Amino acid sequence: MPRKSATPSLADENAAAGGVAAVDRALSLLNAFSASLPQPDLSELAEHTRLHKSTVLRLMASLEHAHLVHRRTDGRYALGPGIARLHQVYSASFSLASVVMPALRELVGITQESAALHVRQGDQRLCLHRVDSPRPVRDHTRAGDLLPLDRGAGGRILSAYGGGTDAIHARVRHEQVVVLVGDRLPELAGIAAPVFGADGEFVGSITLTMPAERFDAAYQLPVKQAARALTAALGGTYPQPE
Repeated sequence: MPRKSATPSLADENAAAGGVAAVDRALSLLNAFSASLPQPDLSELAEHTRLHKSTVLRLMASLEHAHLVHRRTDGRYALGPGIARLHQVYSASFSLASVVMPALRELVGITQESAALHVRQGDQRLCLHRVDSPRPVRDHTRAGDLLPLDRGAGGRILSAYGGGTDAIHARVRHEQVVVLVGDRLPELAGIAAPVFGADGEFVGSITLTMPAERFDAAYQLPVKQAARALTAALGGTYPQPE
């Protein structure tokens, strides 16, 4: 059993009512990172949180496993890519949710299938916002999930408008819609179209997904209409096909 300090830790003094002590302590470690202490070492973390070094090591191992921190070769810690992903989700959601979610709900209301907005994150795509189909059998992707960039209708849109130079990318930019069945998963079909913001910048892909057996090519029209309506709501103008 780890020995208990006579001095309460910072997390113990500010414990969440009904919360989990280990989580409170792990969060106190994340809160130790600051502009004045961007890469603390073990001693600095222990001093800031008033936790034993052995406890800090165990908690930091879990945080590193979740990609929230990483340990440098010099023994210091830095915030990890998981923090950047969460920040991107927060920042984009804060500014876009009030406009995007009504558009997705309207598309789901028309088609009864699941709709999402995907944005590029490195060599993957992030499901930034999503509205589920009311039907019990559906794609179970959630907002915040990372998906392949090279598979799926939404991924093809992001690749084409993210600088893709292949013939398929040129075709996507000409047709301004992607329709695929069984590309990411054999059981799924998807239809996607690009969304643009002010000054013509590419924002992301509005994507409709459904079980392959429910695929209906006629859904291209409401997807393209939703992409254009969302572009207008974001202050953008839809470009001419290339």
